[in-house]
Amino acid sequence: VTLVESGGGSVQNGESLTLSCKASGVIRSLNGVNWWHQLPGGTRELVASIRSDGSTDYAETVKGRFSISLDSASRTVTLQMSALKSEDTGVYICSADITASPSRRNYWGQGTQVTVSA
Repeated sequence: VTLVESGGGSVQNGESLTLSCKASGVIRSLNGVNWWHQLPGGTRELVASIRSDGSTDYAETVKGRFSISLDSASRTVTLQMSALKSEDTGVYICSADITASPSRRNYWGQGTQVTVSA
């Protein structure tokens, strides 16, 4: 099982980006996916989560600006980021709770860089 993020880049304050996280491999079920924001010092903040039933959670810092969605058919989770601020800069990493043979566990992607400049 692998998770691959894409869609990062460099934008200016107030602009938008859309990140994708695609799960591949022999997967029995995709139970939930999280997007994390890793700061330059290494700290990770959970910014958005989505579960297989479609329910979502957001960090207070991104509510109203970020939107997470799940395409079950393609096993892709999208994070739409709008009204970006310089403090949103960092590496965005997805993690997923996946049931694959023989067990259920958490998987991590490598991350995609987002840079927001004034």
